[in-house]
Amino acid sequence: MAIRHLKIVFVGFISLLCLFYAAQNVANLNVCYQTFAYVLGGVDHEVYPDSFFPAIQNPALIWLMLAVVVTLEFAAGLLAAKGAWDLWGVRKAPATDFNGAKTFALVGCGMGIVVWFGLFSVFGGALFQMWQTEIGGGSMEDSFQFFGACALIFLIVKGDDD
Repeated sequence: MAIRHLKIVFVGFISLLCLFYAAQNVANLNVCYQTFAYVLGGVDHEVYPDSFFPAIQNPALIWLMLAVVVTLEFAAGLLAAKGAWDLWGVRKAPATDFNGAKTFALVGCGMGIVVWFGLFSVFGGALFQMWQTEIGGGSMEDSFQFFGACALIFLIVKGDDD
């Protein structure tokens, strides 16, 4: 029973992590936009100054990309919250019921992986080479921490309960 409670708490923390970062991005929207514009624009790229992919400087496209990230952060948080709620509801039920209620918890964690691994590491890091600057590098380091948390909790929750 204690393991089930821990899984519920872990999913709740993932929900809060995603929701807090999404809300912080909204609270600092102009700074967030400037950071996106800086990274997507390829500014200060001295290590690999050339890219096969063109820099993005169109404000509408930058706002769209920012909106996608923040929306997916909110979605990950809300899905994980639903997952924690579902797990709480079956915490005393048979193992098959508890295992069957993990869907939203896993999808919420998975959505966090999509955001912080897929969008930040694959697109931001590999495609836009954000690792080349202090601002981009800091975002990459942080995104790896968030991706790691989501992935670890995904694996823990995914394990069958007896």
